[in-house]
Amino acid sequence: MSKQMTEMLKGTLEGIVLAILRSGPAHGYDITARLREQGFTDIAEGTVYALLIRIEKRRLVDVKKVPSELGPPRKVYSLNHLGRAQLAEFWDTWHALSGRIEALYDEVHEGK
Repeated sequence: MSKQMTEMLKGTLEGIVLAILRSGPAHGYDITARLREQGFTDIAEGTVYALLIRIEKRRLVDVKKVPSELGPPRKVYSLNHLGRAQLAEFWDTWHALSGRIEALYDEVHEGK
């Protein structure tokens, strides 16, 4: 992954993870697997877990510990009302920004 792609992804990863949680509760490994299924193959598990800690501290998710057959209980994250509001804001911002970028791209490439 290019440095530019990595930097852009850092700014959007929270919204992407919140969007994944919008479809239902998940633990960190599940979220990482879903990211990889969506083509985000270069995202390290540690990055996802650090993000989950941040969104938990910001109270964007509810956390439930469930028993695990393989070791200590796992944290399962569920999007709560604050997380849904943050996700809605993310999508509004994303659409506004991407629309402006697309318009600029079209303007620049029409002049060629």
